[in-house]
Amino acid sequence: MATTESGTNTAGAATWNIDPTHSLVEFSAKHMMITTVKGRFGDVKGTLAIDEANPDRSAVEVEIAAASIDTRTEQRDAHLRSADFLDVETYPSITFRSRRVEGAAGRPGDEFRVVGDLTIRGTTREVTLDASYDGRGRDPWGGERVSFSARTRVDRRDFGLTWNQALEAGGILVGNEIKIEIEVQAVRA
Repeated sequence: MATTESGTNTAGAATWNIDPTHSLVEFSAKHMMITTVKGRFGDVKGTLAIDEANPDRSAVEVEIAAASIDTRTEQRDAHLRSADFLDVETYPSITFRSRRVEGAAGRPGDEFRVVGDLTIRGTTREVTLDASYDGRGRDPWGGERVSFSARTRVDRRDFGLTWNQALEAGGILVGNEIKIEIEVQAVRA
């Protein structure tokens, strides 16, 4: 009987490898409390253990290279990589490991939840991803692919990301709520 690091039983599960060229981990935060700024991580890898007979026994493990952050502004990216934020020298990876999957089903459009441990800057917090199954098919090279999307919100302060600057007119420079949106395509191993 196979299990993931988080102890999830994955016996009978097929392994799918995340295809980083067809996957996206994106985030957004308010800047000066008025504008939404978006960014993404370019280096994402991981596996899905999908149990088709018992979808709730499926599992997810993802690792993101923190230094691969990209907001399209090098100066901002350098600040986000610094000890003020992600501290990529000390904490090179952001990880997510599922604890459980709730309400999974097998038809495109089906929605479910993935509850797991998100680790940023060495701090781990349980988060819930609201997910949907987007579909499955064969690629032109004979591989089998599956796709999911997910979203959640976290308070960056829960992960030690507390740097901020007060604005003269009131408020703060960087919003504390971070919205995370994920598009994953994976290839059957």
